[in-house]
Amino acid sequence: MLWVISFEIQILCQIKLYYIYIDFNHLNFNALNTKIKWGIIGLGKIAHKFANDLLLLDTIELEAVASRDLSKAEAFAATYGSKKFYGSYEALLQDKFIDIVYIATPHNSHERLSILALEHKKAVLCEKPFAINQQQVFKMIEASKKHNLFLMEALWTRFLPAIKKIKSTIENGEIGEISYINADFSFKALPSIQRIYDKELGGGSILDIGIYPIFLAYLILGMPDKIIAKAHYFESGADSQVSIIFDYKNAQAVLFSSFNSNSKRIAKISGTSGEIIIDSPWNEASTFSVFKDSQEEKISLPKTGKGYAHQIVECNSCLHENLTESSFWSHQNSIELITLLDAVRKEIGLVYAEDL
Repeated sequence: MLWVISFEIQILCQIKLYYIYIDFNHLNFNALNTKIKWGIIGLGKIAHKFANDLLLLDTIELEAVASRDLSKAEAFAATYGSKKFYGSYEALLQDKFIDIVYIATPHNSHERLSILALEHKKAVLCEKPFAINQQQVFKMIEASKKHNLFLMEALWTRFLPAIKKIKSTIENGEIGEISYINADFSFKALPSIQRIYDKELGGGSILDIGIYPIFLAYLILGMPDKIIAKAHYFESGADSQVSIIFDYKNAQAVLFSSFNSNSKRIAKISGTSGEIIIDSPWNEASTFSVFKDSQEEKISLPKTGKGYAHQIVECNSCLHENLTESSFWSHQNSIELITLLDAVRKEIGLVYAEDL
């Protein structure tokens, strides 16, 4: 009898432990020190930069990569040590071992692929711009909430140590009330980069690089009261360059993006008692200067790798905490940013097929 009771207790204990293991493994990535398994969809230039930074972290595994060109996926996988490679995006999304996917395809596919990934129970980090317009972003966030899965726009500049420090410096009042921001992003684009010129892919300077100076103004000053913008265009109808003024009650932001010429990419943030100058290229910031009382304080906060690693760490942290969005770049932040992009496009008369 004693032997039977002991045996039954052992069985019950084993069953209980088994269910504890399953519960923790499903709900908490930290429970068993599990590495988060990433997949990459779209293997262009930015995906290579992202993969390089991904490999700098020991808390992840590159589980699989996908391209519509199987040989391209195979070569990418070999370069970055991916366990698997696929010749279609859908095949990768069916891989049950992947926890989160990074989507680095052209702008016009972001909404469809993000929602498809969420439907396949994958968390999502989607390249900026999050989508073509506000309506698409709403649908993506709705899918995130429906499936209770993490979704974030890859606004990697937001997570750089220098940008975080700049924001806290301003919030602490160290340069007074902000009255002026000047930021640009401009380079002479090569004719061979199709996505830049192709309007059907969401091409044009606003969505591709204009998003950076718009982001900086939004991060520091929030939503403007009025937007003024003028643009030049490619033959395709996509914008080649845009000049923008964001007008606030006590401040203005002068912003510029262009594929027609090069710029130094130095950003200035002026306050009533000081100024911050972010060194070039400001959107990849690692150094900046604070000018106050005729004194200059040079601040250096090096980034890890190219800088994408910091947003990867944020994604990993959110997954460990079972969050559906980041507090540093939330769903609401993405909604407000795309609202600004839509407003600028309306001001310059730029309409994509997805708007109709």
